[in-house]
Amino acid sequence: MSSSPIPDAAPRKPRLIESLYVQVLIGIVVGGLLGYLQPAWGVKLRPLGDAFVSLVKMLIAPIIFTTVVVGLAGMGDLKKIGRVGAKALIYFEVVTTLALLIGLVVANVFTPGAGFHADPSTLDAKGLAKYTNAAQQMDTVQFILHIIPKTFVSAFAEGEILQVLLLAILFGLALGRIGEHGRPVLNLLHEIARVFFGIVSIVTRAAPIAAAGAMAFTIGEYGVGKLAQLGFLLLCVYLTCFLFIVFVLGGIARLAGFSLWKVIRYIREELLLVLGTSSSESALPGLMEKMEKTGCARPVVGIVVPSGYSFNLDGTCIYLTMAALFVAQATDTPLNLGQQLGLLGLLLVTSKGAAGVTGSGFIVLAATLEMTKTVPVAGIMLLLGVDRFMSEARAITNFIGNTVATLVIAKWEGAFDASKAGAILARPATPGRSDGAD
Repeated sequence: MSSSPIPDAAPRKPRLIESLYVQVLIGIVVGGLLGYLQPAWGVKLRPLGDAFVSLVKMLIAPIIFTTVVVGLAGMGDLKKIGRVGAKALIYFEVVTTLALLIGLVVANVFTPGAGFHADPSTLDAKGLAKYTNAAQQMDTVQFILHIIPKTFVSAFAEGEILQVLLLAILFGLALGRIGEHGRPVLNLLHEIARVFFGIVSIVTRAAPIAAAGAMAFTIGEYGVGKLAQLGFLLLCVYLTCFLFIVFVLGGIARLAGFSLWKVIRYIREELLLVLGTSSSESALPGLMEKMEKTGCARPVVGIVVPSGYSFNLDGTCIYLTMAALFVAQATDTPLNLGQQLGLLGLLLVTSKGAAGVTGSGFIVLAATLEMTKTVPVAGIMLLLGVDRFMSEARAITNFIGNTVATLVIAKWEGAFDASKAGAILARPATPGRSDGAD
């Protein structure tokens, strides 16, 4: 007697709650409510967010190194690498200058600091010392020299992105030059890279808990009362970042043949992670992986993304000009057009000088105001209470800016698979699966 084969069971449709995107969103909401209703508990949950960010940062250096080495070893063309780097730096400079100009215009039109009449001599400047001391150490030559690590291992031990990138470029070029003799090392690094991305996927499962802890701390520590006190400034910063993303980054994406909305939908999980942790670095490994899956060549991703995290900080640039003019307006310090353009020129330099430094926004702001000899540096104390709330807008804008930059430069360089990108970006969102997953 023959029996008919039992048909395979229909694949189970993933539930919405299984999506990491939804889980992180729930974590942000729960954490915010907890921080508001029980501030003391919220503050105690800070280690959850800090631990997660530390776990991801632990993986960034080896991921950048292995990704860049494997990509460059296969390419092995120093001129091509230099061309990608030059295009990236020109793009970064143009877009960040535009961001600084937009911040300057918005701050002049809406004057968020008007009416404060703060006296700098009465401000509690105890917490200012760590920023002014760091600002005094800022020097362009020292910054360039700092890119060269003391030892090969120290770059990884200290987690310096630019140092790791330099080592990876040198290692990749050397590995490419020795040809077939380097093939075993190249294959090994390729497999090691896969292992590290596997670790990232494991660590990312804790993202909802981390987002809840970080948001609970932010609301519990600083309170929503601060939002009302400097609410207009926050509104101006968020609105400016939103308009910059929609019109400037959206326009650049459209000119390059991309839909910004499809790109944002594709990286939505990483964006929520950035929102929850207030750190764009927490989503760097995920961005590199997704850019490769979108069709960007690995060498381009390896050069543009890490360098963009240091030099393409669009949201930070918007914040810097608005914060500087806010301090001037709040302390009744008049600035004519020439002085404002001089401030803009200083920010073009100083905004690059503290790349990758913790608290770099305040360090750059303190350094710039100190150089102007006009706007009182003590005025930045007015911003301390709400800076954490503005960091989300800065981080998200920076992240989207680097995503667009990677896609655009890959296309400029002819290192882009348009058919692959079209298939992935057009793919509808599916609960329980990250877009672009194999």
